[in-house]
Amino acid sequence: MIKDAAPGFELDLSRAVGPWRGVFGLDQSRRFVEELRETWESAWLEPHEFIEAGDLVVVPWAMHGRGRDGIELVARATFVSTIRNGAIERVTLYQERQDALEDLGLSEQDAHADS
Repeated sequence: MIKDAAPGFELDLSRAVGPWRGVFGLDQSRRFVEELRETWESAWLEPHEFIEAGDLVVVPWAMHGRGRDGIELVARATFVSTIRNGAIERVTLYQERQDALEDLGLSEQDAHADS
């Protein structure tokens, strides 16, 4: 996400549940990613699908993490990415896939139109 970011990149975590909330620019987002790396022994995102909607891509995903004490977790959320000229301009986090689709005015039927 960060390596393909536009210079004016924004990470919108205003809907997040947890300690990182707000809208962050590119440098702040890099620090956020570093903080995540330091917090978890291992963590990876597993995308479930990619739903194209013009210059937006809706990506429901699961984060798999293992804490430094060996505790494992799976957290699910959805990113909506705005992509222009091959660069990611904005990523917005939604706790629920349905909320992301509704915010974009899409239905489940729209999300599966290309399937």
